[in-house]
Amino acid sequence: MHRLDADPATAPHVRWMFAQRLAGVSVAAIARMLNERSVPCPSNVDRECNPHRSGQAWTLRTVAAILSNPRYTGRQVWNRQSTGAADLAVRGWNAPQEWSISTKRSHPALVSDDDFVAAQAIRAARSTQDGSRRVYLLAGLLRCGLCGRRLDSHWVNGRPGYRCRHGYTSARPREVSGPKFLYLREDRLLAELLAHVGGGEREGPAEIISALRGNGLVIVCHAEIRVVTELNVKEPAP
Repeated sequence: MHRLDADPATAPHVRWMFAQRLAGVSVAAIARMLNERSVPCPSNVDRECNPHRSGQAWTLRTVAAILSNPRYTGRQVWNRQSTGAADLAVRGWNAPQEWSISTKRSHPALVSDDDFVAAQAIRAARSTQDGSRRVYLLAGLLRCGLCGRRLDSHWVNGRPGYRCRHGYTSARPREVSGPKFLYLREDRLLAELLAHVGGGEREGPAEIISALRGNGLVIVCHAEIRVVTELNVKEPAP
């Protein structure tokens, strides 16, 4: 455990970013506003640690990385980055399920636990062309038991669902011998949650979903089996 101290010059910008996100501002808009306000991006502030980056401007990916970093809640986080060699140019990001997060705070928080969880959940609401909102209650909570990827939110036949294509895309189609895509309807998943971990006193799934997010739990999904486990625990395929 290492204590971190908030940088007086940059910490206010992090708090502002979370406040904007909680107000419903998109990640892209936050990046644009930071550039318009001439706020130095992280690679500009710390060139020694970011010699491989241009340091010229905020990007959507940079903002998203900050908003999804549990370190701002005061906890220590390990294994976020992977390196194939000593050269920083080959450094990449591990999937969130591979991170290790301390249960106790090691330094002052820039954002509360509740606000951090709420900021992650905002991705569950998406706008449509007619201005209505498509809400995915389980967004970010589902992980594929076969490949370990997060399930994508997917609207089909007028209802929310989730799918995993195991890394295949329209540009990289599934091989004939490859595993079938996993698709799960949200209403059926919610029914399973209520049946297995809900109680008679619960009026709906909101309390269960909040508990999952608040306790760092995810649901590992196989074609027929679901397993609730900790975010950083890998669940082997059956």
